[in-house]
Amino acid sequence: MTVTPDTAAPDAPDAPDVPGAPLSPARPLRSRIVAVAVAAAVLAGVAVTYTLHAARRAEPADAVSEFGLDPGHLYFRSTAAGAGRVARLPSSGEGPRGTAARTTGGPSCERFHAAADTGLCLQRRPGIPPRSYAVVLDGHLREKRRIALTGIPNRARVSASGRMLSWTMFATGDSYAGSSFSTRTSILDTRTGYLIKNMEEIPLTLDGRRYHAPDVNYWGVTFAKDDNRFYATVSTKGRTHLVRGDMKKWAATALRTNVECPSLSPDNTRIAFKKRVRKGTRDPWRLYVLDLRTMREHPLAERRGVDDQAAWLDDGTLAYALPGEDGRKQDIWSTPADGSGRPTLRVRGGSSPAAVR
Repeated sequence: MTVTPDTAAPDAPDAPDVPGAPLSPARPLRSRIVAVAVAAAVLAGVAVTYTLHAARRAEPADAVSEFGLDPGHLYFRSTAAGAGRVARLPSSGEGPRGTAARTTGGPSCERFHAAADTGLCLQRRPGIPPRSYAVVLDGHLREKRRIALTGIPNRARVSASGRMLSWTMFATGDSYAGSSFSTRTSILDTRTGYLIKNMEEIPLTLDGRRYHAPDVNYWGVTFAKDDNRFYATVSTKGRTHLVRGDMKKWAATALRTNVECPSLSPDNTRIAFKKRVRKGTRDPWRLYVLDLRTMREHPLAERRGVDDQAAWLDDGTLAYALPGEDGRKQDIWSTPADGSGRPTLRVRGGSSPAAVR
């Protein structure tokens, strides 16, 4: 009977290491054992590496926030201490000398908004090409859902109930001041999980007729308290329009021209917006408020050009971001919604204000 190497006497001594000498039956057995052990170690290492990589991918890109969404606070994206991360202050803000201490440590965002127990963080990560995400946050500012996007983060809004979310990305260009830009606006129902990736296909009524054009762009969605009605800006043929939309009917109707970045008041009776009042591409807008019952508008006391979707701190006060003294970092200002008074510096080194009530 012929004995194979695997069954040959396992206790046989090793053959001497003589060059050119044939291996003893025990040497192939030991070589195989070593090879199997090495392969097992390699596979185990690969498995551990894959598990750790998957775990890292499943975790939020940022550390867990040191605070949550609590009523009575003003949340914003810090452009000073902890630049890029979400911070908060008491609703009264820092005051003229920055006396109130901000709480930092929130997630890193390019744009941010929050209401009730939901936050929306638009992120942009380096790479070739760069990657962008819409990150849905819970009441503790922990990540619940992440949606991959294309383009540059631009606008973010959460409905008063926290249910409806919307964001706008610049697909091309990076400013509304010129004419060479394209946007992509999405809407997410967090209760059902239904995502509208691009609202450009919503049936639009303009001047009493159904309207179709390849240059239609939407941006700056703001939601009513019923989470069904919404307002937004639509641009076509070089003109901007305020549209009123209906989620259930999935339809939109243009109401008036020269309205951009609408923001619905908490009582749902007025819309703050930026109106183009100057020609050219440098600070062409001024903030206005439109009464939805009378359709009359009035300018606010803020006379500087504002390129932002203003946020209502309450039914009588609006907040918005303006370039800081260095021209790079932004500051948050506020002004009365009735056009009276004068602008007040609310937060030094901040943008994307959101008052959680």
